[in-house]
Formats: sequence, structure tokens, C-alpha cells
Amino acid sequence: MAAAEDNLSLVVHGAGVIRLENRSVPEPGRNEVLIKMHSVGICGSDVHFWQHGRIGDFVLRKPMVSGHEASGAVIKVGSDVTHLRTGDRVAIEPGVPRENDNFCKTGRYNLSPTIFFCSTPPDDGCLCRYYVHKANFCHKLPEGVSYEEAALIEPLSVGIHACRRAGVTLGSNVLICGAGPIGLLCLLVAKFMGAAQVLITDLYPERLLAAKEMGADITVQAKRETPQEMADIVSGHLSGMPDITIECTGAEACIQTAIYATRSGGTVALVGLGSPMVNIPIVNASSREVDIKGIFRYCNTWPVAISLVASGRLNVRSLVTHRFSLEDSLQAFETTHQGHGIKVMIRCDKDDPL
Repeated sequence: MAAAEDNLSLVVHGAGVIRLENRSVPEPGRNEVLIKMHSVGICGSDVHFWQHGRIGDFVLRKPMVSGHEASGAVIKVGSDVTHLRTGDRVAIEPGVPRENDNFCKTGRYNLSPTIFFCSTPPDDGCLCRYYVHKANFCHKLPEGVSYEEAALIEPLSVGIHACRRAGVTLGSNVLICGAGPIGLLCLLVAKFMGAAQVLITDLYPERLLAAKEMGADITVQAKRETPQEMADIVSGHLSGMPDITIECTGAEACIQTAIYATRSGGTVALVGLGSPMVNIPIVNASSREVDIKGIFRYCNTWPVAISLVASGRLNVRSLVTHRFSLEDSLQAFETTHQGHGIKVMIRCDKDDPL
């Protein structure tokens, strides 16, 4: 076991204040496991909490360990844990219901108002050497799935949940706004679920190149077009309006584009989080019966996501473009903040260095 002070952790203290510090190694409760962390991906929300100290109603009021896209190895199990043992490699599902409320009973535990979620105030995340988590939300990895792939199960789950909620199916024409990590994973999932054509938009040509390499049928670089103009461009490329739009940016103009672009009777899925108040053409959506669906994290996705990666049907490895050690995680956050690459991954295990 590590020394009590040897739990290096990346801690957000407030808007603009983030630093590495040692914390004690936690002890697992009876339904928990202690995990030696290996790989943790940086999410845009992690950077947002660092930069602004809040996302919507989630406000940082005390220091918080960052990180929620994660994997590692079990090194100690609680007395009531039977399905995991020391040495098991696991992917961590960061959202854990605290009570069996009606949302849990109906299978939508992500909506439970009391849910624990890694690196969302007031709950600590797992960007550290050692971390304790509920055993039932630690998913054992098959042979052949790497720690980095396992850390990507979390953002992949967002893509699965979004495509399920949006109703992607055989023959769907899909517009994806934003070719960041979540948009690219929505692209992979939509193609796997049978989408006939996927058009993806972004401001940056390097991201659109990555989208093309990952299977996008059409890429469009957004410039200075109005939302209506961008909707017309999309329609022209697809020879008609898309059945489904998955909006992954949270930008007001992109949400407006999503509504204008989607065919009457179609669906807009809102994945990206931006300003808490946005102006949208709601009468346009209403008069054309365009359904607008919110996407909040995910639920019931981990087993299928792991299976898809393990089988090779979804290749997520190419998303990782930058790698840093835990000691260099401040540089990793700055790299993400500057918009370099696609997914930045942090190696927490000092016994398996980069």
C-alpha cells in the first residue's frame, strides 16, 4: 500500500486556481473498491470548472479533485464486494445514485437529483493516484481493452445515450454540430447504428479532417454564415434536411442552426452545454413539430460501450492525441484549454510511465 501522503491529486480551488497536492489514500467502504488510477481523460467540463468555478447550477464552493473519464486497477475491495477482486482492471462509471428513487426505478438514474458524480461540485473526481468508488459502478475490462480505451468509455457513453435518445436508426440522415471529442464519438455511434449519411460541422479544419478519417460522409467548415444560411448549406449537401441533428457545442448559433436545419417531424438532441439562457427559434420548431430533446450524461451504457470497444466494432484509440503524466497535468489542462488536438490523456500510474 502506498504511503498515506502519496496520493498526488489535481485539485481545483476556484475560478482560475488549480494545483497538484498530496491527499491521504482513502479506505474503501464495504460496497466500495480502492483503485490504483491509470488513465484519466480531460473533459471540457473539467477545464470549465477550472476557468470559471461553475457550470450552470453546479458551483464550486470548496476544493474539488478533478477528473471523471477514468480507468485503473482494483487494489483493495470492501467486505461486501463479490464481483471484483484485487488486480481486476476497471472502467469507472462516474455517476452513482445515492438513493433508489423513482428515476432509478425507471432506469433513468442519471436524472436523480441526489446522484454522486465525479468532479462535479460538491463531489471529488478521480484525477489522482488512488481513488475509492462504488463497486457496482466499476466495470471489469475484457482482455484486449487498454486503460486509455477504458477511460474513453465515459465520453463514448455520451455518444451512445445521445444517439439512442435522438432515435438514430437504419437510413437516418444525421447532422452533428461540433467535431470535438463528443461530436466525433457521436459520429462513430451514429454510423454504427445505421445512419445512411452523417454530416459534421466545425470551425477548425483539423477537426473536420479527423472526422473524415473516422467515417464522416460530409464535413462542412463553419465560417461567418447565419444559422439559416448554414441550414441551407447542410440541406444542399444532404439533398434534403437531416432527420436528426445532434448539437455538441452548446453555442447559441449552433442550436439555432440545429433547429432550422432539421426536417419537419425530426429530432434535435442537445448535448453541448453553454450559456444557461439562449435565444432559439421555438416557433419554427413548434410549427414544424421538431422535437427538442435534452441529453444529460448517460445511463445504462457502460456494458454496451465496453462490448463495442472490445469487439473492435468501434475504434476510439485515434481520439487520443496528447499524453501527459500526472505530474504534468497542469500542462495537460492548458493544452486542452488552448484547443490543441482532440483528447488529452493523463497517466496517473507512476509504475507505468509514459
